[in-house]
Amino acid sequence: MPFTTIKVIENVFTNEQKKEMLKKVTEALIDVCGEKTRKGQWVVIDEVKKGNWSIGGEIANPK
Repeated sequence: MPFTTIKVIENVFTNEQKKEMLKKVTEALIDVCGEKTRKGQWVVIDEVKKGNWSIGGEIANPK
């Protein structure tokens, strides 16, 4: 079954927004893979600390 990771910057999204992401991504995967895969769908949000990522080699530090 699919194991999906969503990477987001720490403290940018509310718990409610993350909950919605998890639900909608799960539903999108079920649309593709079929209802029978629902219990095997893993969707994980991985929060990356500010300053621990870069864009084009430049350390990104969103507000």
